[in-house]
Amino acid sequence: MGSKPVENLIEEASDGVHFSGLHLNGVAEKSSRENKKTVSAKLELPRQPFVIGVAGGTASGKTTVCDMIIEQLHDQRVVLVNQDSFYNNLTEEELLRVHEYNFDHPDAFDTEKLLNCMENLMRGQAVDVPNYDFKNHKSVFPARKVNPSDVVIMEGILVFHDPRVRNLMNMKIFVDTDADVRLARRIGRDTVDRGRDIKGVLDQYAKFVKPAFENFILPTKKYADIIMPRGGDNHVAIDLIVQHIHTKLGQHDLCKIYSNLYTIYSTFQIRGMHTLIRDAKTTKHDFIFYADRLIRLVVEHGLGHLPFKEKQNGDHMTTNSNLLMQFFYFMHLCLWNPGRATKIKHMESYHYRSVYTGVEFCRRLCGVSVIRSGESMENALRACCKGIKIGKILIHREGDNGQQLIYHNLPKNISDRHVLLLDPILGTGNSAVQAISLLLEKGVQEANIIFLNLISAPQGIHAVCKRFPRIKIVTSEIESGLNEDFRVIPGMGEFGDRYFGTL
Repeated sequence: MGSKPVENLIEEASDGVHFSGLHLNGVAEKSSRENKKTVSAKLELPRQPFVIGVAGGTASGKTTVCDMIIEQLHDQRVVLVNQDSFYNNLTEEELLRVHEYNFDHPDAFDTEKLLNCMENLMRGQAVDVPNYDFKNHKSVFPARKVNPSDVVIMEGILVFHDPRVRNLMNMKIFVDTDADVRLARRIGRDTVDRGRDIKGVLDQYAKFVKPAFENFILPTKKYADIIMPRGGDNHVAIDLIVQHIHTKLGQHDLCKIYSNLYTIYSTFQIRGMHTLIRDAKTTKHDFIFYADRLIRLVVEHGLGHLPFKEKQNGDHMTTNSNLLMQFFYFMHLCLWNPGRATKIKHMESYHYRSVYTGVEFCRRLCGVSVIRSGESMENALRACCKGIKIGKILIHREGDNGQQLIYHNLPKNISDRHVLLLDPILGTGNSAVQAISLLLEKGVQEANIIFLNLISAPQGIHAVCKRFPRIKIVTSEIESGLNEDFRVIPGMGEFGDRYFGTL
């Protein structure tokens, strides 16, 4: 009897019981554990914003770029923090000699206050950003209240200078504008908006602005992920940045933190299959069927992260479409040049060059499954990679919290291979860390390991990504967290027992 369609099973499961990563030993056990305290990822780590730093020389167009990005996003979840708001208040003595004060030096900014504001925003707390008066050179009330948001854009000439501030950023953009253009803009801005005379602006530029740019600002260009020429006039760059931010807004928070964490694109079909395999009433047959479908998607997504090289196929190949072209060419000769047509004895000797430029994946590949749940993923891997070698790792998961290695049998020359590590559940991350450590001991390069699983708990992601920042994790969903028994919530029960029928 075949498996029922997803739509039908979803309807049947609408009033079903969803287990939270616990043993499926009856409703009584589930009910008794529902009241246990949840180790929620949200309690451990607040919602993390995606922080974009925008740096560049004075009047390079940084604020214009930021305003255009925010305008195109049409999303209230984006806020702008200007480094200019954090200038130090000048003393009376400094005010008397303001023409000798270097506003482009790192010491001109209250970096500690900027850092404190950014850290509070990343903790999910609202902050008061100073309102700096550029005519009187001091902060005035009221301050600007900034609420925590999904995207925080921080702009300023020296936002890349302090490594503590720089390390908060997920994306760094350097606006690279011609020096003459920047000078012209600065003259207009300082004379009109800040009430300064042209001579004072030029003197300040020659004495402080230009040397500070060369000594402090330009050297930070090397930290940029994107170098953006022409500022706000570069609409192509702005469009690409906006598309990237849209992608980040749709990602899980942890994907914004760890660039080596990937989740497959969620659709209603995928969510429907997750609904089914998480339901305790789903039959073993249907659990296996839909788990296999999800595993296949994860495996294929993981294979997409393997290195490849360009390859051309089909040199001088004759296809059906080519034969049709030859036929029309022959008819053309018959109509317009009968003499030449009669000389063609073998039409098939005329071939149209047809070359396909594609890619070829690396052939040095193997799988390693963490016994026993990981073995459920082997069939999908073999279906995608014919004849692939698969090794085994057995780790003791109880008593010492998954730290004891019991058994391993790995393919020969594994150190020369890319390894797909298979385990459907990433919980605390202890077993994964043990398995990855073994692979590294055997000579496998960290960057050559791709860890494939169906569901991941935030705690496990932190444990693996912090210790092994160069491996890749591919999963289909990221869970809420772990309960006090260190089981994934909401989870799908004991995966190995449900898949292999050993409840």
